[in-house]
Amino acid sequence: MDLDLAPPAGVGPLLIGMPRQAANTALDSLRDLTSVSDSDRPGQHIFRPSGLMISIDCMQGRLEAIELGRPAAATDRVMFRGLDVFSLPAREVVRLMREHTTVRADPEDPASFVAPDLLLSFWRPFEAEDEPDEEQGYYFTSVLVAQPGYYDTPAEAEERRRQAP
Repeated sequence: MDLDLAPPAGVGPLLIGMPRQAANTALDSLRDLTSVSDSDRPGQHIFRPSGLMISIDCMQGRLEAIELGRPAAATDRVMFRGLDVFSLPAREVVRLMREHTTVRADPEDPASFVAPDLLLSFWRPFEAEDEPDEEQGYYFTSVLVAQPGYYDTPAEAEERRRQAP
């Protein structure tokens, strides 16, 4: 299965801002019923047979973020504009993403990156640019799609609230 990242709208049937119950139903629709994982937590996350983890985060009854974890098998792919974000080296993903938008290293974690205009973030536990065998540092291990304001500092959140209609 291919899941298309469509920031800031969402991922597949999971749409940022949708009511919690609808998000739970959409998450459930992504489960492979022939191989349900013991690690699944309804309304929180599922694991597909490939190892792809799909997690939702709701606040105030609405879906505010969707996180996808790198699958172990290529039977599931997470795509952004034709780019498989988990099959390419992290450095290559950042280079290709920069053809579409601003991508910055996270100031608190330089192995991770944020595309603030798209409300996307890419994470890996450490940087291993020259060691493909060190998969957790060579490839991104998760990507997150979020609602506007998700990355705001407290001051930015307060400013956003003041400017809201």
